[in-house]
Formats: sequence, structure tokens, C-alpha cells
Amino acid sequence: MKMESDLLHSPAVGLAEEEEADMNDWKLPLAFMKKRHLEKIEGSKALAQSWRMKDRMKTVSVALVLCLNVGVDPPDVVKTSPCARLECWIDPLSMSPQKALETIGANLQKQYENWQPRARYKQSLDPTVDEVKKLCTSLRRNAKEERVLFHYNGHGVPRPTVNGEIWVFNKNYTQYIPLSIYDLQTWMGSPSIFVYDCSNAGIIVKSFKQFALQREQELEVAAINPSHPLAQMPLPPSMKNCIQLAACEASELLPMNPDLPADLFTSCLTTPIKIALRWFCMQKSAKLVPGVTLDLIEKIPGRLNDRRTPLGELNWIFTAITDTIAWNVLPRDLFQKLFRQDLLVASLFRNFLLAERIMRSYNCTPVSSPRLPPTYMHAMWQAWDLAVDICLSQLPTIIEEGTAFRHSPFFAEQLTAFQVWLTMGVENRNPPEQLPIVLQVLLSQVHRLRALDLLGRFLDLGPWAVSLALSVGIFPYVLKLLQSSARELRPLLVFIWAKILAVDSSCQADLVKDNGHKYFLSVLADSYMPAEHRTMAVFILAVIVNSYNTGQEACLQGNLIANCLEQLSDPHPLLRQWVAICLGRIWQNFDPARWCGVRDSAHEKLYTLLSDPIPEVRCAAVFALGTFVGNSAERTDHSTTIDHNVAMMLAQLINDGSPVVRKELVVALSHLVVQYESNFCTVALQFIEEEKNYTVPSPASTAGIRLNLRRSSKDLKLELNFSANTEPGNLTPVRDSPAIPRLRSVNSYTNIRAATTTRNLNKSLQNLNLNEEGGPAAFSPGNLSTSSSASSTLGSPDNDEYILSFETIDKMRRVSSYSSLNSLIGVSFNSVYTQIWRVLLHLAADPFPEVSDLAMKVLNSIAYKATMNARPQRILDSGSLTQSAPASPTSKGTHIHQAGGSPPMPSTSSSSLTNDVPKPPAREQPATRPPYTPTLGGQAPHSHQFPRTRKMFDKGPEQAAEDGDEPGGHRNYISLALQTGLCDWSAKYFAQPVMKIPEEHDLESQVRMERQWRFLRNTRVRRQSRSITQRGISRLDDQIFINRNPGVPSVVKFHPFNTCIAVADKDSICFWDWEKGERLDYFYNGNPRYTRITAMEYLNGHDCSLLLTATDDGALRIWKNFADQKNPEMVTAWQGLSDMLPTTRGAGMVVDWEQETGLLMTSGDVRVIRIWDTDREMKVQDIPTGADSCVTSLSCDSQRSLIAAGLGDGSVRVFDRRMGPNECRVMTYREHGAWVVKAHLQKETDGLIISVSVNGDVRFFEPRTPDSINVLQTVKGLTALDIHPQANLFACGSMNQFIAVYNANGDVISNIKYYDGFMGQRIGAISCLAFHPYWPHLAVGSNDYYMSIYSAEKRLR
Repeated sequence: MKMESDLLHSPAVGLAEEEEADMNDWKLPLAFMKKRHLEKIEGSKALAQSWRMKDRMKTVSVALVLCLNVGVDPPDVVKTSPCARLECWIDPLSMSPQKALETIGANLQKQYENWQPRARYKQSLDPTVDEVKKLCTSLRRNAKEERVLFHYNGHGVPRPTVNGEIWVFNKNYTQYIPLSIYDLQTWMGSPSIFVYDCSNAGIIVKSFKQFALQREQELEVAAINPSHPLAQMPLPPSMKNCIQLAACEASELLPMNPDLPADLFTSCLTTPIKIALRWFCMQKSAKLVPGVTLDLIEKIPGRLNDRRTPLGELNWIFTAITDTIAWNVLPRDLFQKLFRQDLLVASLFRNFLLAERIMRSYNCTPVSSPRLPPTYMHAMWQAWDLAVDICLSQLPTIIEEGTAFRHSPFFAEQLTAFQVWLTMGVENRNPPEQLPIVLQVLLSQVHRLRALDLLGRFLDLGPWAVSLALSVGIFPYVLKLLQSSARELRPLLVFIWAKILAVDSSCQADLVKDNGHKYFLSVLADSYMPAEHRTMAVFILAVIVNSYNTGQEACLQGNLIANCLEQLSDPHPLLRQWVAICLGRIWQNFDPARWCGVRDSAHEKLYTLLSDPIPEVRCAAVFALGTFVGNSAERTDHSTTIDHNVAMMLAQLINDGSPVVRKELVVALSHLVVQYESNFCTVALQFIEEEKNYTVPSPASTAGIRLNLRRSSKDLKLELNFSANTEPGNLTPVRDSPAIPRLRSVNSYTNIRAATTTRNLNKSLQNLNLNEEGGPAAFSPGNLSTSSSASSTLGSPDNDEYILSFETIDKMRRVSSYSSLNSLIGVSFNSVYTQIWRVLLHLAADPFPEVSDLAMKVLNSIAYKATMNARPQRILDSGSLTQSAPASPTSKGTHIHQAGGSPPMPSTSSSSLTNDVPKPPAREQPATRPPYTPTLGGQAPHSHQFPRTRKMFDKGPEQAAEDGDEPGGHRNYISLALQTGLCDWSAKYFAQPVMKIPEEHDLESQVRMERQWRFLRNTRVRRQSRSITQRGISRLDDQIFINRNPGVPSVVKFHPFNTCIAVADKDSICFWDWEKGERLDYFYNGNPRYTRITAMEYLNGHDCSLLLTATDDGALRIWKNFADQKNPEMVTAWQGLSDMLPTTRGAGMVVDWEQETGLLMTSGDVRVIRIWDTDREMKVQDIPTGADSCVTSLSCDSQRSLIAAGLGDGSVRVFDRRMGPNECRVMTYREHGAWVVKAHLQKETDGLIISVSVNGDVRFFEPRTPDSINVLQTVKGLTALDIHPQANLFACGSMNQFIAVYNANGDVISNIKYYDGFMGQRIGAISCLAFHPYWPHLAVGSNDYYMSIYSAEKRLR
């Protein structure tokens, strides 16, 4: 061990190299780690938006009731002397009582009119009960549903009584008359607001609530008892909506300080600035502002509503501060109701906060209903005091010397506070209290730019921030700003609106109503705008036109289509993506826009995006073309031609590398299918006929399901117990012996649901024959019959029982590629439909489950229609067949022949191109049908209810509801069920933070720390393994791991850096930890039963590993979350090679992965080497091999751009992928006489090619010379071979049940024939071999299911 520790600390492998290696890991690109791979493609959950006022209100009428009785004090209040006198800033004793009363009334009205100039004001001065009644009832009558205000000043009458009465007068003012609040409620109705300015006012609030409750109870009694007097009357409105403001608590008297007005409460509510300034001067602190007197305050220059003047600015600051206090202290819904619903109520409540502050300083507590939390101590009041201080200190010089007024720094300072909140602090914290102030600042041109910038940065924090800003009331402000022509606001407004619409798309209507869309159209058309801002503008427009006809019309007139088409080729990918989505949405179900698109040949311009390097852009283009053909308007010949062109262009994406694109493709084609339904029905029937009469030349001809599967006596027995409550996706096998594994259910985004649809049953059970145990296999593969225990799970309510099973579709797909269907098809029938049907068949067999599920839906929908319309016969019993009445021909004359099931020939008129669908035949109920009892809440009928000789596409026992027979109803069934969520998912980008550093770039984030740990681990593995291999390895036969694998190992692959090894059998993958000797995972790969896994690769092995599996039908699947505690998930899957026919004796599919470039080389039983760019998820190159045999091995070197391929005919061919397809083959070696087992290209700059054939001859080639430079002979009859990339070893496994390990000189260093252990049994025939990329470990899989690992002797390790 000393030697090893010396080596570890020797300078040669010291720090410099460690850091270097780390840097390389940091530089390596990651494959399949984009957002589209990591998250589900769906929109964000819509937040419930409560910011919109459902019931905006106005206070339209105001009753001013003044009971002053000037000159006569009420008997129950002893006033001080001197005492507070002023009412509405008028001394009543300074004029005759009557005049005083009228002047005070007029003044009070003026004070209210400042807040609500448009209301109807009625004064009632020293009134009687009748006058009050008349006043209130007439105001309520005129106000209808709107709000009425009742202002009561009771300074000249006794205090309110405990019984709930206030006082008025009799006609000749000799008595005080009580007026019950109960009566007042009746006359005022609801909604109302009451202001009580009198002593003990809190009593009224209490009585009001008691009376309101009493009313509710009376109404409840009346509702039960029809003879109750109230039952006949119309329901009076609930008094719960009434708002009350009272000057003091029930036990308090109003302040009598002679420096204050007598109606202090009214003054606070209606002249807040005046009273606030006076009160400020009366505090001790006012002495710090020299020269300010009460007289001076009266002379403050300016108007309340002019923000540029001192008085106006103070008023503006006061509004901002009181709004902010309310927003921070009140619950959100209460804030909305009191401060955003009604202008007058909002003003009164803002001023009420001031009343609370001032009156509490005189031991008086104003009361409100609904009650507010106390706000008089809020910190923002200090900001108000400072603003008043700064303003008043300037007064003497302004008034005496006429100096200019310096504006308050209040708003600038509050914006700075907001900015500090944005830049500092953590994610989860309280919202910034300055938010309402930011809103006020938008009114000022001076600070507007900065305020918008900060607001944008706030909205960028996420949907919660947008919701908060909307609840503060930002919406009308930013809507109004769209009328501004200032160019510098454009980027900010576009950003803010993108954020709002990403969270609440219902604002589309408001924008169109206010012509806001024109603003964004002009931004989009402005070529000087940066691409990001145009992207946001086009996103906003895409929301405006989304399923909103008015928006589509407005934008069409605004020339949106031409604008978008001009930007399709913009270098900015997100802009291209959203331009396409926007186009797709403007002509979705809106024909004028489609024709406008046709005139501008929009579809042809979109074609270029179908080969865009960014998958999301290709997706958006497919979406746009899909809605382009999916319009439901009448078709002309011209539009049909266009549809066909678009369909054929779309069909080319059938083998796109990205499942997101293929899903969108299915949806786009489904629009076409809906559009030309009758034509597709005809095609479907022909394919169904064809499939019945054709036997497929492939191992799959014995397809079907068997519920009690036994792979072989040695292998696991899976007992699948389906019961009604089986959770989809859980396969629960019964254990046979300790070595028998448990298959894990796999969660590929849609769980490969083991039990919901036929196809999934077929696919997940993957085993042979269709019959129940013991029964004769008398069914064709397409039949839907499984044992009755499982059939209950077949038809879930949402997926109408599938007519075409996966097997049938798979067979159809292969039939269609062997036989020429065109010979059957009538002259009038356009083969576009046949082509598209084939494309859909192909997509139904897609390796990615979500794609195939969608395609299955479309195919089954049409098959269902076709067979419903052309149902040949009804079944009476198992033998005799009767013919049903022929379908009545439609008006256009399309006959569907009912006889004998021959393919229907459409009439040669053009009718076959129209959308007419023949009506289904009239149904007579056969007498001898078993009664139908719905099972499991009306799911699919049990198979025993199907007569045994049932036709394949007959619908079986009569379903209770014959849904979808009407063409209209069924059309919706496809189009509604099919959508991919792509657009909503793309919109999430705008709702999420755009300016935040992504987690992986944040040096402190957990993601980054984990990555750093992995890279250090990698360096350690590289360094320690190098120190072992550099000393040379003299033996390699120490068995460090052995275990029985669930299936016969066919491919093994070591993870490069952790202790995990993947072992594939025919269709599943097992993961073992070779250090601990335990099994980590075993899951099903999802490939069809007639295919097998022939290659595996780890992608991103240095970081977040993914596993790639290749099967011999050319499909590639990529998995994540394996070998840990989570469920394995399929990240992506695609058809890597399209023309492969699975054969039992081919090379299958071979791959080689290049992490540095993100390129994947694929080949196999084909005549090309196909290179995929995993970043773009598209094929970048096809290199013809120029040979007639299969490729058996691939090895590439990114530094030299070389690919070495071993072939089945014994040749080794070298390609330079930088050259054109005709000259890229730079060398062909034909020295091997037989099948090449492996060709390995060493990665060094002058690395050699090492190749080995079945005959055991190992040849070394120098890529620049035409002949081998060295030959070694090993054992004959090789079945497997691997070459260690670092240690210059190679290992051969043969049919003769032994493994030989050689060094670079061809000397045997180890021969392994027996397993270590108790019995020491002989090794089975070797099925696969693999070296660890770094450690001297050799993994061996053999046909006896065992999997063992051998290593160099212990003292070396």
C-alpha cells in the first residue's frame, strides 16, 4: 500500500493535473438537460386572480343631515368654556343661527365635493323624522343599486341611546325626537355608508349590527313560514354591505379643546391636509420649524389637485402614505373592498386613518365597521411628519420673499427603499411596503422611468409578485401609460405587460378595448427595438389573439400577420418561436386571418422553421401549420391543395429527434384528419381490410397478451393480478426464489400505465400468445379480447374502448410498407390521405409513450367512425350472420357498400373530398343478445359478453350511450382531446424570473455544490486508476462481483465514475452496485416484443448521468433517475434509424457517443452511419458506408473528426465526417475474413485503429497507411470482445465458455473458466464483455444469466 500512497502524493499527478481535469469537466456540454427534458410540458397552474373588482361601485347620492340647533346646547353634555366651536371651519356664533346653519351645510357639501364632485347632494338641516325619511327614501330610489352616503352631525342634540336611536327635532323645535336606527336602515337600504359625528357614536355602530342581525333572522323565519307578513314583501337587501364610520367609542365624548374644530372627525374625513397641518403645528416638535404659525398655514400656496404646488404635493404624499399603510396592515380582500372599489369610500377611509391618529391623541378612538387594525403607530407616519416638516420650513421664505418651492425628496427616497428591498434580501420574505407608493410615482413624469424599471424588476420575481402588484391596483396605471408616445418607456412597458399577461391572460380584453394592442404592434414593427423586446411584444400579441375573436380581428387589421412573417428568420430563437405561435393563434378558427396568410404565402415561409436548429421553434412552426389547416370553414379546391401541401411538408418531421415536436405533429395532423374525415375513414377501412388479409413477415406475427407469463423456467414468473383497485403502473410479480427480481414500474412522463389501455397492456406485458390459459388461440392479433379479469381495466371512461390495438396498428404499419396499397385505391382518391395515415401509423409506434398515445387516439377515433359507418353485419349468434339495412346514402351520393366487407370504393365524383360522413345504419336490437350490465361504473364490457366470432371492428355489446355517432359530436372528440400544452408551457418563460442568475451559475447554490463534488470525484477516479494502470497489470482474474441477473445479459456498461453497472437483457435493464454487490434497480425499457436492446451508453457520465438504450428496430430511449430511490423516467426517445428491420441475426443497432460535441453516431443493419446532434435533437449527417453488409461496431474521435466502423463483411472503414457524403470514406481495410466483432479508434492524436474479427485475429492499423502494422492471433469463435481504453488490455469471450485477457503484446495474462465460490461451476457461453473506462475491471455476462466482474489482484488495488 505504501507504493500507492507514494504515487498518490507524487508531484507528477499533483495539483496542476487535478485542476486541469476539473476544468475539462466544467467545459463539457450536457446533453438532454434543457427545460423541455427536465419538466412536464404544461402551463403553470392558473392563480386565482382576485384583483379584478367584480363589483365596482360609485357613491351617487349623499344625504347631509345636520342637527346643530345653533345657540342651544343639548341637555346631556356639559361643555367647557372656552370650548371647540368651529363647524366646517365656521364659527356658528359669528352670524345669525339660521344663516350659520345654512353656511355650515353649504360648506360641508363643498368639502365632500372635493372628493366626489359628481354625486347628488341633499342637505337636511335640523330636520324632523319625516324629513329624514323622505330624504333617505328618495335618494335610495334614485341611486338604485349604487351606494348612498348618510352623514350625521349630532352636535346640537342629545347623545345616541342604548336602544339604538339618534335624535332629531319636532316641527317647532320644542322637543328632541328619537329616530330608530332600524328605521334608518329600512329607508337607506343597501349598499350604504354612514358617517356619525357625535359623542358616544360607537353605540350607533353596535345597534346597527344588532338590527342587521335581527333582520336576517326575521327573513329566515319568513322563508319557512309563508303566512308570515314579511313573506309577501320583496326581500330587503342585506345590511352586511353597509360601511360605518363613527367619531368615537360608545363611552367617549368628543374632544372640546378650543384649538380644535368641534367637528374634528368631519374635518379629518373631508379636509385632511388642513387639519393635519394644524395638528402638526400644535405638537411640541413644531417648535423645531421656526416661523410657522397657524395663520401661515392658511396661506400655503397651491391647489390640492395640482401636484406641482406645495399644497398639491402634500396631498399627493398624504394619499401615497395612507394607501401604503392600509395595504400593509389590512387583509387583502378588505383592502380591495375599502380602498379600490369606490373612489369616495377609498378617500374617506384614507382620511379615517388620519382621524385615528389625531383623535387618539385626544383620548378619542374612532370606530369603523368593518373594523380596521390600529394604524396610528405605523412607521410611515414618520415619513409624513418629515414631508410636512420639509414643506413648512420653506413657507416663510416662499410667502415673504417669493423664493421657488423645492419639491419633496419623499418619492425619490421611497423608490430607493424599494430598490434596496429588490437588491438585498432573501426569496421568502414579506412584500415590500413601498409597492403602493411606486404606483403613485407612476403619475409623476420626473420619476416615472425609474419607477417603471423597479416595478419591472419586482414583477420579475415571479407570479406571486404580479398578483401582488395587480392587487395594489397597478392595472389602470400601466394601461393608461400605453397612450404615452415616449420611446424610452417602450422596453419597460413591454416587459411589464409581458409579465402581467403571462400570469393573467384575461387582460387581453382590456387591452383591445383601450386599443392597447396597437402599442405592441408598433413595437414589433420597430426594427430598432432589440430582439428581446420584440419577443415580449409578440408574446403579448399572441395572448391577445389567443381564442379571442375580437383580439384576432383587431390584430389582423393592425397588420400583425405581415409583421410576424417578416421576423420569422430573426437570429433570436425565442422571437422565432413566439412569432410562429402568434401566427398559429391568429388564424386558429378565424378564416379571414387564414386567407390573409395564404395571400402572403405564410405557410411556405413557415416551412423554413421546420428545420430550425432549436426544437421549440420547430414545435411552434408545426403548431402554426396545424392551426392553419385546422380551420373549420368551407373548403375550396385551392384551400384543399394548400392543406395537402402543408400535410406533406409536416410529414417530413416524422423522424424528428424531439418528442415535443412529434407530439405537436400528431396534433397538427389530427386537425387535418378532422377536416377531411370522410376521406380518412375510407383509407382506414382499406388498411383494416389489408391488415386482415396479410401475414406479416416478421417475428411479431405471434403477437398478443397472456396474463400468466412465464419467460422460461429459469426466468421470473410474473403473476399479474389485476383487480378493480390496481393502481395503473404497478406490476406486482410474485417472487419465485431469492434471485428472482421485482420489476419496477417505470414512470416515463406518462407512467407506462400497465393497465389502462390495450396498447399499454400489450406493451408492458410483452409476451406471446393471446389466449387465456388452456383456451384455443382462435383470435387474430388485432382482437381486443383479454381474460375477463383484466378487461375491466381496459376501457377507462376517458379512452373509448380502443378499436385498434397497438399490435394491429404495428402490423398495419409494417403491412403498408410491404404491399403497395396504391393499387387498391380508386383513381379519384388522393394519396395524400394514405400518406398521412401511414405517418400516423408510424407515430403510433413511436418509442416515446406520449407521442404514441396521441397518435393512437387519432387512429382509433377514425377507425371507430369508419367501422360505425360501414358496419357490415350484426351478430345474432355465434353462427348465423344477418345483414343490416344499408346505410342511407347522403345527399352528395357517397355510397358505402355494406356487403361482404370488401373495401368501399368511393364514387368518382368529387364527393369523396368533402366532409360528408355517411350516417350509421339504423340499429335493430337483436333478440338473442345477452343483457348488458355495465361493469365498474360503466367501463368496457367484459370479454365474455362478446360473442366468440365477433368481427374485429364490431362495437360489441350495445353501449348505454351511443356517443359520438353524430359527425359533429365526434369531430370534437378528437380535437378537444388533443393538445400538447406547448404554448402554455412556453408562456411560463415570461412568468418566471428572467433577470435572476440561473441556479447552476450561482456559486453558492446547492446545484453548483453538488456538481463541484461530482467533478472532484471524477478527478479522484481518473488519478487513482491511472496510477494503477501505469504500473502495468499482470493478471486480471480476481472475481470481485458475481450475481444472477434477471435476464440473459446482452449488453453491459460500467458507469465511468460511480460504482454502478448497467446490464441489459432483451427488453429490461438491471443496475447493480458492484462494490456492495447489491441490486439497485430493474426496469422495463419499453421496446416492442420482437426487438431487443443491442447497445447502451451513459450520457453526461461526468455529471448528471442519463442512460441511452438502443434497440434493433432503430429506436433510442434515454432514461434518468435510475439506480437511485426515485422512479426511472424516460427523458426522451426517438427513432435513430428509420429503415431497420429487426432480425434475429443482425448487428442490431450500434452507437458511439461523443460527449465533447454532443454528437451521437448510430448505425447497424443499415447502409449508412447517421449522426445526431443531441443539442438540436436532429439528424445532422448521413454517411453512406458503401458496403452491402451491416455495421457491427463504431468508434469515433472528436479531435480528428474520424469514425472507424467495423462491418459484417470483415472490412473496417474509416470516415472523415468533415467531408461530403461522396468523398468522406478515407480508408477501407479488407484484411479480416469475417464479421468484425469490434473496431476501436484510440483517442490520442496518433491513436491507432484496433479491430478484431470472429476468427480471433487482432489487427492494428495506422489511419494513414493502407495495411495493418501489427497482427495478433487469439482464440477462434469469438462472441464478445472489449478493449480497455487506458490499460492496453483486451479481453475475448468465446462460445467455448472461457475468457482470455491479453496485453498489448498479445500475451495471455489471464484465462477464466470457472466462477469462484463454493461449487466453482463452469462459466456459461459468454454473451457480452465490457471493461471499465478507467479501473482495471472487466464485466462478463453469460448465457446462464450470471454476471461477474474480474479485476487486477488486490494488492494493486
